[in-house]
Amino acid sequence: MFNGKDFNDYTVCSKDPNADVALLFTMKNGIVETPGTPLGYIRTNKQFSNYKLHVEWRWPEKPGNSGVLIHVNGPDLIWPSHYQGQLKAGDAGDFVLHGAGETVTIRDTVFTSSSKVKPLIRKEKTSSEKKPGEWNSMDVVAKGNILTIKVNGVLQNTAKNCSLTKGAIGLQAEGAKIQFRNIWVKELKK
Repeated sequence: MFNGKDFNDYTVCSKDPNADVALLFTMKNGIVETPGTPLGYIRTNKQFSNYKLHVEWRWPEKPGNSGVLIHVNGPDLIWPSHYQGQLKAGDAGDFVLHGAGETVTIRDTVFTSSSKVKPLIRKEKTSSEKKPGEWNSMDVVAKGNILTIKVNGVLQNTAKNCSLTKGAIGLQAEGAKIQFRNIWVKELKK
């Protein structure tokens, strides 16, 4: 997804309107990095549906919080309508709904977000994360109205009946330095 040189095909959004967004996400030697502050995200300008997304991440310093934004829709604000594959240390693979009226069914329970309620659905298995400083992987498969999230090859969440079935893909800055690499999308046949 990233060409290793620039973010020309991406939009960066910061909670701080005075922040230099060029410093919120940087790229060097194929690694995308954010200091995690101010809060924000980078997202593709292109929308995707029916795809497999692969992202590798690590905490180069102290473990913290971040996420992979899936099916980003609507205006760029903190936070836009989307689903999130949680990367928070110890909780990678949790599923978060953002937006107003977004719905999913996970383990036979229907979850709906609102402007005040952002449901967080815990992962199915114990943490499959590696030690801080080591590279981890998240694989998201979006096929029709079903999303699956694997962390280091372990299936952690399956969402069905997703109300969002397409959108941009993003990476979150949420308070801690994090690095990303080997980010790619493969479109799937319907």
